Amino acid sequence: MPQSRRYLLISLCVLFAIAIAWLFLRSTTPEVPEAIKRGYSEALTQARAGQPGAARVLYQQLGRPDLSAKRRLWLHAELLNYPSPQALKLAVADLQHPSEDVRIAAIKSISGLVSSGQRSLLIGPMLDDDVENVRFAAVNALLGLSPDDLGLYFGPLEQAIDAWELALDSQPPSAQNQYQLARLHLHNAELKKAQEALERTLQLDPGNLPALVMQIDVLDRQGQSDAARQLLAKQLKAQPDSAYLQHALGLWLLHHGQSEFALLGLSKAVELEPDNKDYRYDLATTLHLEQELEAAQKQLQEIVQRHPADRKARVLLINYWKESGQLQNVQILLAQLEQLNPDDPALQQGL
Repeated sequence: MPQSRRYLLISLCVLFAIAIAWLFLRSTTPEVPEAIKRGYSEALTQARAGQPGAARVLYQQLGRPDLSAKRRLWLHAELLNYPSPQALKLAVADLQHPSEDVRIAAIKSISGLVSSGQRSLLIGPMLDDDVENVRFAAVNALLGLSPDDLGLYFGPLEQAIDAWELALDSQPPSAQNQYQLARLHLHNAELKKAQEALERTLQLDPGNLPALVMQIDVLDRQGQSDAARQLLAKQLKAQPDSAYLQHALGLWLLHHGQSEFALLGLSKAVELEPDNKDYRYDLATTLHLEQELEAAQKQLQEIVQRHPADRKARVLLINYWKESGQLQNVQILLAQLEQLNPDDPALQQGL
Protein backbone atom coordinates (compact mmCIF):
# COMPACT_ATOMS: atom_id res chain seq x y z
CA MET A 1 0.00 0.00 0.00
CA PRO A 2 1.41 3.43 -0.94
CA GLN A 3 2.64 5.38 2.08
CA SER A 4 0.32 8.34 1.39
CA ARG A 5 -2.72 6.04 1.42
CA ARG A 6 -1.53 4.45 4.67
CA TYR A 7 -1.30 7.89 6.31
CA LEU A 8 -4.75 8.74 5.02
CA LEU A 9 -6.23 5.56 6.53
CA ILE A 10 -4.50 6.19 9.87
CA SER A 11 -5.82 9.78 9.92
CA LEU A 12 -9.35 8.58 9.15
CA CYS A 13 -9.14 6.00 11.96
CA VAL A 14 -7.99 8.68 14.42
CA LEU A 15 -10.80 11.01 13.39
CA PHE A 16 -13.29 8.17 13.70
CA ALA A 17 -12.06 7.36 17.22
CA ILE A 18 -12.31 11.03 18.24
CA ALA A 19 -15.85 11.23 16.88
CA ILE A 20 -16.88 8.08 18.78
CA ALA A 21 -15.35 9.43 22.01
CA TRP A 22 -17.12 12.79 21.54
CA LEU A 23 -20.45 11.08 20.97
CA PHE A 24 -19.90 8.86 24.02
CA LEU A 25 -19.05 11.81 26.27
CA ARG A 26 -21.97 13.78 24.92
CA SER A 27 -24.34 10.92 25.68
CA THR A 28 -22.99 10.18 29.21
CA THR A 29 -22.45 13.75 30.49
CA PRO A 30 -25.79 15.18 31.60
CA GLU A 31 -26.74 18.50 30.07
CA VAL A 32 -26.93 21.29 32.66
CA PRO A 33 -29.87 23.64 32.09
CA GLU A 34 -28.90 27.24 31.36
CA ALA A 35 -30.94 28.48 34.32
CA ILE A 36 -28.82 26.38 36.70
CA LYS A 37 -25.59 27.46 35.00
CA ARG A 38 -26.52 31.11 35.50
CA GLY A 39 -27.67 30.52 39.08
CA TYR A 40 -24.31 29.88 40.77
CA SER A 41 -23.79 33.34 42.30
CA GLU A 42 -27.38 33.56 43.45
CA ALA A 43 -27.21 30.09 45.03
CA LEU A 44 -24.02 30.97 46.91
CA THR A 45 -25.56 34.22 48.14
CA GLN A 46 -28.70 32.39 49.33
CA ALA A 47 -26.64 29.81 51.19
CA ARG A 48 -24.42 32.38 52.89
CA ALA A 49 -27.37 34.57 53.88
CA GLY A 50 -29.60 31.72 55.08
CA GLN A 51 -32.40 32.55 52.66
CA PRO A 52 -35.40 30.30 51.90
CA GLY A 53 -34.61 27.56 49.41
CA ALA A 54 -30.87 27.78 50.10
CA ALA A 55 -30.34 24.03 50.45
CA ARG A 56 -32.08 23.18 47.18
CA VAL A 57 -30.03 25.56 45.03
CA LEU A 58 -26.83 24.69 46.89
CA TYR A 59 -27.34 21.00 46.08
CA GLN A 60 -28.19 21.87 42.46
CA GLN A 61 -24.88 23.65 42.03
CA LEU A 62 -22.81 20.96 43.75
CA GLY A 63 -24.47 18.38 41.49
CA ARG A 64 -23.16 20.10 38.35
CA PRO A 65 -20.49 18.09 36.48
CA ASP A 66 -19.23 21.25 34.73
CA LEU A 67 -18.47 23.30 37.84
CA SER A 68 -14.88 24.49 38.36
CA ALA A 69 -12.88 23.26 41.36
CA LYS A 70 -12.67 26.79 42.79
CA ARG A 71 -16.44 27.20 42.74
CA ARG A 72 -16.93 23.79 44.35
CA LEU A 73 -14.69 24.88 47.24
CA TRP A 74 -16.91 27.89 47.98
CA LEU A 75 -20.01 25.69 47.98
CA HIS A 76 -18.45 23.16 50.34
CA ALA A 77 -17.72 26.00 52.78
CA GLU A 78 -21.50 26.45 53.16
CA LEU A 79 -22.59 22.80 53.08
CA LEU A 80 -22.28 22.21 56.84
CA ASN A 81 -25.27 24.45 57.48
CA TYR A 82 -27.48 22.38 55.18
CA PRO A 83 -27.17 18.74 56.25
CA SER A 84 -29.26 16.01 54.63
CA PRO A 85 -28.76 12.63 52.93
CA GLN A 86 -28.38 14.54 49.64
CA ALA A 87 -25.70 16.83 51.11
CA LEU A 88 -23.75 13.81 52.34
CA LYS A 89 -24.10 12.07 48.97
CA LEU A 90 -22.67 15.12 47.19
CA ALA A 91 -19.78 15.43 49.66
CA VAL A 92 -18.92 11.73 49.37
CA ALA A 93 -18.97 11.97 45.56
CA ASP A 94 -16.38 14.76 45.72
CA LEU A 95 -13.96 12.47 47.56
CA GLN A 96 -13.26 11.14 44.05
CA HIS A 97 -12.89 14.56 42.41
CA PRO A 98 -9.73 15.05 40.30
CA SER A 99 -8.82 18.20 42.24
CA GLU A 100 -7.01 17.54 45.51
CA ASP A 101 -8.38 20.79 46.94
CA VAL A 102 -11.94 19.62 46.29
CA ARG A 103 -11.21 16.24 47.90
CA ILE A 104 -9.87 18.05 50.98
CA ALA A 105 -12.97 20.28 51.07
CA ALA A 106 -15.16 17.17 50.84
CA ILE A 107 -13.32 15.64 53.80
CA LYS A 108 -14.03 18.76 55.87
CA SER A 109 -17.70 18.75 54.83
CA ILE A 110 -18.15 15.10 55.77
CA SER A 111 -16.50 15.74 59.15
CA GLY A 112 -19.25 18.19 59.99
CA LEU A 113 -22.14 16.24 58.47
CA VAL A 114 -21.82 12.85 60.17
CA SER A 115 -21.17 11.26 63.56
CA SER A 116 -17.73 10.13 64.66
CA GLY A 117 -18.18 6.46 63.79
CA GLN A 118 -19.58 7.18 60.34
CA ARG A 119 -16.82 9.73 59.75
CA SER A 120 -14.14 7.08 60.02
CA LEU A 121 -15.94 4.78 57.56
CA LEU A 122 -16.24 7.54 54.94
CA ILE A 123 -12.93 9.33 55.42
CA GLY A 124 -10.76 6.36 56.43
CA PRO A 125 -10.16 5.25 52.82
CA MET A 126 -8.69 8.69 52.06
CA LEU A 127 -5.69 7.77 54.22
CA ASP A 128 -4.51 5.92 51.09
CA ASP A 129 -5.04 8.83 48.68
CA ASP A 130 -2.30 9.32 46.08
CA VAL A 131 -1.72 12.92 47.19
CA GLU A 132 0.10 13.57 50.47
CA ASN A 133 -1.91 16.70 51.36
CA VAL A 134 -5.17 14.77 50.99
CA ARG A 135 -3.88 11.97 53.24
CA PHE A 136 -2.89 14.53 55.85
CA ALA A 137 -6.29 16.22 55.63
CA ALA A 138 -7.85 12.82 56.35
CA VAL A 139 -5.56 12.45 59.37
CA ASN A 140 -6.68 15.85 60.68
CA ALA A 141 -10.32 14.85 60.25
CA LEU A 142 -9.81 11.64 62.25
CA LEU A 143 -7.63 13.02 65.05
CA GLY A 144 -9.34 12.81 68.40
CA LEU A 145 -11.64 9.91 67.52
CA SER A 146 -11.66 7.00 69.96
CA PRO A 147 -10.31 3.58 68.94
CA ASP A 148 -13.89 2.31 68.88
CA ASP A 149 -14.96 5.08 66.51
CA LEU A 150 -11.95 4.46 64.28
CA GLY A 151 -12.61 0.74 64.10
CA LEU A 152 -10.73 -0.79 61.15
CA TYR A 153 -8.96 2.51 60.51
CA PHE A 154 -7.19 2.69 63.88
CA GLY A 155 -4.07 1.01 62.46
CA PRO A 156 -4.02 2.91 59.15
CA LEU A 157 -4.42 6.21 61.02
CA GLU A 158 -1.44 5.44 63.27
CA GLN A 159 0.64 4.59 60.19
CA ALA A 160 -0.44 7.83 58.49
CA ILE A 161 0.43 9.82 61.63
CA ASP A 162 3.90 8.24 61.73
CA ALA A 163 4.42 9.14 58.06
CA TRP A 164 3.31 12.73 58.70
CA GLU A 165 5.61 13.06 61.70
CA LEU A 166 8.54 11.90 59.55
CA ALA A 167 7.58 14.40 56.84
CA LEU A 168 7.36 17.25 59.35
CA ASP A 169 10.67 16.31 61.01
CA SER A 170 12.38 16.33 57.60
CA GLN A 171 11.29 19.93 56.90
CA PRO A 172 13.10 23.07 58.11
CA PRO A 173 11.44 24.03 61.43
CA SER A 174 8.59 26.51 61.12
CA ALA A 175 5.86 27.58 63.50
CA GLN A 176 3.27 25.89 61.31
CA ASN A 177 4.90 22.47 61.06
CA GLN A 178 5.93 22.41 64.72
CA TYR A 179 2.36 23.24 65.78
CA GLN A 180 1.04 20.42 63.60
CA LEU A 181 3.66 18.09 65.05
CA ALA A 182 2.44 18.99 68.55
CA ARG A 183 -1.14 18.09 67.55
CA LEU A 184 0.01 14.67 66.34
CA HIS A 185 2.00 14.03 69.52
CA LEU A 186 -1.01 15.08 71.59
CA HIS A 187 -3.22 12.60 69.75
CA ASN A 188 -0.74 9.85 70.63
CA ALA A 189 -0.64 11.05 74.27
CA GLU A 190 3.07 11.87 73.84
CA LEU A 191 2.79 14.85 76.15
CA LYS A 192 6.48 15.56 76.59
CA LYS A 193 7.07 15.58 72.84
CA ALA A 194 4.01 17.77 72.36
CA GLN A 195 5.34 20.23 74.94
CA GLU A 196 8.73 20.39 73.17
CA ALA A 197 7.10 20.98 69.77
CA LEU A 198 4.97 23.77 71.23
CA GLU A 199 8.02 25.41 72.81
CA ARG A 200 9.70 25.39 69.39
CA THR A 201 6.53 26.84 67.85
CA LEU A 202 6.49 29.73 70.32
CA GLN A 203 10.21 30.37 69.85
CA LEU A 204 9.58 30.78 66.13
CA ASP A 205 6.30 32.68 66.58
CA PRO A 206 5.90 34.13 70.12
CA GLY A 207 2.46 35.54 69.27
CA ASN A 208 0.97 32.21 68.22
CA LEU A 209 -2.08 32.10 70.49
CA PRO A 210 -3.40 28.66 69.40
CA ALA A 211 0.00 27.17 70.30
CA LEU A 212 -0.03 28.99 73.63
CA VAL A 213 -3.50 27.70 74.50
CA MET A 214 -2.52 24.17 73.47
CA GLN A 215 0.53 24.47 75.74
CA ILE A 216 -1.80 25.29 78.63
CA ASP A 217 -3.84 22.20 77.78
CA VAL A 218 -0.70 20.03 77.68
CA LEU A 219 0.41 21.33 81.07
CA ASP A 220 -3.03 20.50 82.45
CA ARG A 221 -2.86 16.97 81.06
CA GLN A 222 0.49 16.50 82.77
CA GLY A 223 -1.08 17.46 86.09
CA GLN A 224 0.54 20.89 86.14
CA SER A 225 -2.65 22.92 86.58
CA ASP A 226 -0.95 25.65 88.61
CA ALA A 227 1.66 26.17 85.89
CA ALA A 228 -1.12 26.26 83.28
CA ARG A 229 -3.07 28.83 85.27
CA GLN A 230 0.00 31.01 85.80
CA LEU A 231 0.88 30.91 82.10
CA LEU A 232 -2.64 31.90 81.13
CA ALA A 233 -2.73 34.69 83.73
CA LYS A 234 0.62 36.02 82.49
CA GLN A 235 -0.58 36.18 78.91
CA LEU A 236 -3.88 37.81 79.89
CA LYS A 237 -2.00 40.46 81.85
CA ALA A 238 0.08 41.20 78.76
CA GLN A 239 -2.93 41.10 76.39
CA PRO A 240 -6.10 41.89 78.37
CA ASP A 241 -7.98 42.84 75.18
CA SER A 242 -7.35 39.54 73.42
CA ALA A 243 -10.75 37.93 72.80
CA TYR A 244 -8.97 34.67 72.01
CA LEU A 245 -7.31 34.56 75.42
CA GLN A 246 -10.45 35.65 77.27
CA HIS A 247 -12.34 32.83 75.55
CA ALA A 248 -9.54 30.40 76.46
CA LEU A 249 -9.76 31.56 80.10
CA GLY A 250 -13.50 30.90 80.12
CA LEU A 251 -13.07 27.40 78.71
CA TRP A 252 -10.22 26.64 81.13
CA LEU A 253 -12.34 27.67 84.12
CA LEU A 254 -15.26 25.67 82.75
CA HIS A 255 -13.04 22.61 82.40
CA HIS A 256 -12.00 23.04 86.04
CA GLY A 257 -15.58 23.17 87.28
CA GLN A 258 -15.75 26.93 87.76
CA SER A 259 -18.60 27.69 85.36
CA GLU A 260 -19.75 30.78 87.28
CA PHE A 261 -16.35 32.44 86.85
CA ALA A 262 -16.03 31.06 83.31
CA LEU A 263 -18.92 33.33 82.33
CA LEU A 264 -16.74 36.38 82.98
CA GLY A 265 -14.11 35.33 80.47
CA LEU A 266 -16.63 34.15 77.89
CA SER A 267 -18.66 37.35 78.21
CA LYS A 268 -15.52 39.45 77.83
CA ALA A 269 -14.58 37.56 74.67
CA VAL A 270 -18.01 38.28 73.17
CA GLU A 271 -17.73 41.93 74.19
CA LEU A 272 -14.38 42.20 72.42
CA GLU A 273 -15.52 40.31 69.31
CA PRO A 274 -19.31 40.58 69.15
CA ASP A 275 -19.53 39.04 65.68
CA ASN A 276 -17.67 35.86 66.63
CA LYS A 277 -20.42 33.24 66.63
CA ASP A 278 -18.24 30.54 68.24
CA TYR A 279 -17.51 32.71 71.27
CA ARG A 280 -21.18 33.62 71.60
CA TYR A 281 -22.26 29.98 71.24
CA ASP A 282 -19.95 28.90 74.07
CA LEU A 283 -21.30 31.73 76.22
CA ALA A 284 -24.87 30.59 75.52
CA THR A 285 -24.20 26.97 76.48
CA THR A 286 -22.42 28.04 79.68
CA LEU A 287 -25.30 30.35 80.62
CA HIS A 288 -27.63 27.41 80.11
CA LEU A 289 -25.40 25.30 82.35
CA GLU A 290 -25.82 27.96 85.03
CA GLN A 291 -29.63 27.77 84.62
CA GLU A 292 -29.74 31.24 83.03
CA LEU A 293 -32.01 30.07 80.24
CA GLU A 294 -33.34 33.44 79.10
CA ALA A 295 -29.85 34.92 78.82
CA ALA A 296 -28.71 31.84 76.90
CA GLN A 297 -31.64 32.21 74.48
CA LYS A 298 -30.75 35.87 73.87
CA GLN A 299 -27.19 34.93 72.92
CA LEU A 300 -28.43 32.32 70.44
CA GLN A 301 -30.98 34.76 69.03
CA GLU A 302 -28.14 37.21 68.45
CA ILE A 303 -26.19 34.57 66.52
CA VAL A 304 -29.20 33.75 64.33
CA GLN A 305 -29.77 37.44 63.69
CA ARG A 306 -26.14 38.12 62.78
CA HIS A 307 -25.58 34.79 60.98
CA PRO A 308 -28.92 33.54 59.60
CA ALA A 309 -27.29 30.51 57.97
CA ASP A 310 -25.87 29.21 61.26
CA ARG A 311 -27.74 25.95 61.75
CA LYS A 312 -26.07 24.91 65.00
CA ALA A 313 -27.28 28.00 66.89
CA ARG A 314 -30.74 27.79 65.32
CA VAL A 315 -31.25 24.15 66.33
CA LEU A 316 -30.00 24.76 69.87
CA LEU A 317 -32.29 27.79 70.20
CA ILE A 318 -35.24 25.58 69.17
CA ASN A 319 -34.28 23.16 71.94
CA TYR A 320 -33.94 25.93 74.55
CA TRP A 321 -37.29 27.47 73.62
CA LYS A 322 -38.89 24.05 73.72
CA GLU A 323 -37.36 23.50 77.15
CA SER A 324 -38.91 26.71 78.47
CA GLY A 325 -42.30 26.00 76.91
CA GLN A 326 -42.15 28.80 74.31
CA LEU A 327 -43.83 26.66 71.69
CA GLN A 328 -44.86 29.56 69.45
CA ASN A 329 -41.22 30.55 69.05
CA VAL A 330 -40.36 26.90 68.42
CA GLN A 331 -42.89 26.70 65.58
CA ILE A 332 -41.57 29.91 64.01
CA LEU A 333 -37.98 28.67 63.97
CA LEU A 334 -39.00 25.23 62.74
CA ALA A 335 -40.90 26.85 59.87
CA GLN A 336 -37.85 28.94 58.99
CA LEU A 337 -35.63 25.86 59.13
CA GLU A 338 -38.00 24.00 56.82
CA GLN A 339 -37.87 26.87 54.35
CA LEU A 340 -34.09 26.72 54.39
CA ASN A 341 -33.76 22.94 54.17
CA PRO A 342 -36.86 20.71 54.22
CA ASP A 343 -34.62 17.62 54.50
CA ASP A 344 -32.77 18.80 57.60
CA PRO A 345 -32.35 15.87 60.03
CA ALA A 346 -33.64 18.04 62.89
CA LEU A 347 -36.99 18.26 61.13
CA GLN A 348 -37.04 14.57 60.39
CA GLN A 349 -36.40 13.81 64.08
CA GLY A 350 -39.39 15.95 65.07
CA LEU A 351 -37.59 18.56 67.13
